[in-house]
Amino acid sequence: MQFSDPRSIYLQLADAICDLILKGTYASAEKIPSVRELAVEAGVNPNTILRTVSHLTDQGILYNQRGVGTFVSENARESIMQQRKKTFLDEELTSFFKKIELLGIDFTDLAPLWSQWKTARLEVRHENQ
Repeated sequence: MQFSDPRSIYLQLADAICDLILKGTYASAEKIPSVRELAVEAGVNPNTILRTVSHLTDQGILYNQRGVGTFVSENARESIMQQRKKTFLDEELTSFFKKIELLGIDFTDLAPLWSQWKTARLEVRHENQ
Protein backbone atom coordinates (compact mmCIF):
# COMPACT_ATOMS: atom_id res chain seq x y z
CA MET A 1 0.00 0.00 0.00
CA GLN A 2 1.37 3.36 -0.97
CA PHE A 3 -0.15 6.23 0.93
CA SER A 4 1.63 8.66 -1.40
CA ASP A 5 -0.41 7.25 -4.31
CA PRO A 6 -3.22 9.72 -5.10
CA ARG A 7 -5.65 6.89 -5.90
CA SER A 8 -8.09 5.66 -3.28
CA ILE A 9 -6.90 2.85 -1.02
CA TYR A 10 -9.65 0.52 -2.26
CA LEU A 11 -8.42 0.96 -5.85
CA GLN A 12 -4.84 0.24 -4.80
CA LEU A 13 -6.08 -2.91 -3.06
CA ALA A 14 -8.07 -3.87 -6.16
CA ASP A 15 -4.88 -3.55 -8.22
CA ALA A 16 -3.01 -5.68 -5.69
CA ILE A 17 -5.64 -8.43 -5.90
CA CYS A 18 -5.55 -8.23 -9.70
CA ASP A 19 -1.75 -8.55 -9.55
CA LEU A 20 -2.16 -11.74 -7.51
CA ILE A 21 -4.61 -13.10 -10.07
CA LEU A 22 -2.20 -12.30 -12.91
CA LYS A 23 0.69 -13.96 -11.04
CA GLY A 24 -1.41 -17.08 -10.50
CA THR A 25 -1.63 -16.75 -6.73
CA TYR A 26 -5.41 -16.81 -7.10
CA ALA A 27 -6.60 -19.04 -9.95
CA SER A 28 -9.93 -18.99 -11.78
CA ALA A 29 -12.79 -20.29 -9.62
CA GLU A 30 -10.55 -20.18 -6.53
CA LYS A 31 -11.86 -18.77 -3.27
CA ILE A 32 -9.98 -15.70 -2.06
CA PRO A 33 -9.42 -14.99 1.65
CA SER A 34 -12.32 -13.56 3.64
CA VAL A 35 -12.89 -9.83 4.03
CA ARG A 36 -11.56 -9.99 7.58
CA GLU A 37 -8.45 -11.91 6.55
CA LEU A 38 -7.73 -9.48 3.72
CA ALA A 39 -8.28 -6.50 6.04
CA VAL A 40 -5.83 -7.85 8.61
CA GLU A 41 -3.30 -8.71 5.90
CA ALA A 42 -3.53 -5.24 4.33
CA GLY A 43 -3.84 -3.39 7.63
CA VAL A 44 -7.03 -1.59 6.60
CA ASN A 45 -10.62 -1.34 7.76
CA PRO A 46 -12.85 -4.26 6.63
CA ASN A 47 -15.19 -1.72 5.01
CA THR A 48 -12.35 -0.74 2.67
CA ILE A 49 -11.98 -4.40 1.66
CA LEU A 50 -15.75 -4.64 1.15
CA ARG A 51 -15.53 -1.68 -1.21
CA THR A 52 -12.61 -3.32 -3.03
CA VAL A 53 -14.47 -6.61 -3.43
CA SER A 54 -17.60 -4.78 -4.57
CA HIS A 55 -15.56 -2.88 -7.17
CA LEU A 56 -13.97 -6.08 -8.50
CA THR A 57 -17.34 -7.83 -8.50
CA ASP A 58 -18.85 -4.99 -10.54
CA GLN A 59 -15.98 -5.43 -13.02
CA GLY A 60 -16.62 -9.17 -13.27
CA ILE A 61 -13.25 -10.08 -11.75
CA LEU A 62 -14.74 -11.65 -8.63
CA TYR A 63 -18.10 -13.19 -7.78
CA ASN A 64 -19.81 -13.99 -4.50
CA GLN A 65 -21.45 -17.23 -3.46
CA ARG A 66 -23.75 -16.44 -0.58
CA GLY A 67 -22.63 -18.18 2.59
CA VAL A 68 -19.54 -19.64 0.90
CA GLY A 69 -17.26 -16.74 0.01
CA THR A 70 -15.79 -14.72 -2.82
CA PHE A 71 -14.24 -16.39 -5.84
CA VAL A 72 -12.15 -15.44 -8.87
CA SER A 73 -14.23 -15.35 -12.07
CA GLU A 74 -13.38 -17.75 -14.90
CA ASN A 75 -12.29 -14.98 -17.26
CA ALA A 76 -10.73 -12.72 -14.61
CA ARG A 77 -7.16 -13.00 -15.89
CA GLU A 78 -8.12 -12.14 -19.46
CA SER A 79 -10.35 -9.29 -18.31
CA ILE A 80 -7.59 -7.79 -16.17
CA MET A 81 -5.05 -8.08 -18.99
CA GLN A 82 -7.43 -6.45 -21.46
CA GLN A 83 -8.19 -3.54 -19.12
CA ARG A 84 -4.55 -2.99 -18.18
CA LYS A 85 -3.42 -3.06 -21.81
CA LYS A 86 -6.08 -0.49 -22.67
CA THR A 87 -5.01 1.77 -19.79
CA PHE A 88 -1.35 1.40 -20.74
CA LEU A 89 -1.94 2.18 -24.41
CA ASP A 90 -4.40 5.02 -23.77
CA GLU A 91 -2.66 6.73 -20.86
CA GLU A 92 0.81 5.55 -19.92
CA LEU A 93 2.25 5.06 -23.40
CA THR A 94 1.02 8.48 -24.51
CA SER A 95 2.73 10.05 -21.50
CA PHE A 96 5.90 8.06 -22.25
CA PHE A 97 5.98 9.23 -25.87
CA LYS A 98 5.52 12.84 -24.79
CA LYS A 99 8.43 12.53 -22.35
CA ILE A 100 10.85 11.00 -24.84
CA GLU A 101 9.92 13.67 -27.38
CA LEU A 102 10.48 16.47 -24.85
CA LEU A 103 13.81 14.98 -23.81
CA GLY A 104 14.95 14.55 -27.39
CA ILE A 105 15.43 10.81 -27.05
CA ASP A 106 15.48 8.97 -30.35
CA PHE A 107 13.36 5.85 -30.42
CA THR A 108 16.28 3.84 -31.83
CA ASP A 109 18.19 4.58 -28.61
CA LEU A 110 15.53 2.70 -26.67
CA ALA A 111 15.84 -0.65 -28.47
CA PRO A 112 19.16 -1.66 -26.82
CA LEU A 113 17.85 -0.54 -23.42
CA TRP A 114 14.73 -2.66 -23.90
CA SER A 115 16.89 -5.69 -24.82
CA GLN A 116 19.09 -5.16 -21.74
CA TRP A 117 16.04 -4.90 -19.50
CA LYS A 118 14.49 -8.09 -20.91
CA THR A 119 17.77 -9.99 -20.54
CA ALA A 120 18.11 -8.87 -16.92
CA ARG A 121 14.50 -9.93 -16.20
CA LEU A 122 15.12 -13.38 -17.68
CA GLU A 123 18.23 -13.79 -15.54
CA VAL A 124 16.30 -12.86 -12.40
CA ARG A 125 13.54 -15.35 -13.29
CA HIS A 126 16.08 -18.14 -13.81
CA GLU A 127 17.73 -17.32 -10.47
CA ASN A 128 14.36 -17.47 -8.69
CA GLN A 129 13.48 -20.90 -10.09
